Amino acid sequence: MFNFFISLLSIIAITSLIILAAHLLPTRNINAEKASPYECGFDPLNSARIPFSFRFFLVAILFLLFDLEIALLFPFPTASFILNPANTTTFAIIFLLILTIGLIFEWLQGGLDWAE
Repeated sequence: MFNFFISLLSIIAITSLIILAAHLLPTRNINAEKASPYECGFDPLNSARIPFSFRFFLVAILFLLFDLEIALLFPFPTASFILNPANTTTFAIIFLLILTIGLIFEWLQGGLDWAE
């Protein structure tokens, strides 16, 4: 129980020190450009409601979907040493086959074409 309190106090002290250093060390040069809410290339005098490309949204969602599913493959090499390698390899191949079929389907439907 004593180790828990030492760890907890250490975590709180280090976190507080980092937060304090992050607020005290940097020099802040605030001017009109930096203080304006549109400092990233948008014209603040025009409407903020610009039309958003649905194609961009679709490609971004597909990227996140496939990126997340590829991240699910990380445990397979470790599981092949712990569990039966034949079962692990079978599951990995089935998973990759499903991903490949989904990618081919999106490709054939035109979901990956940026321009029409």
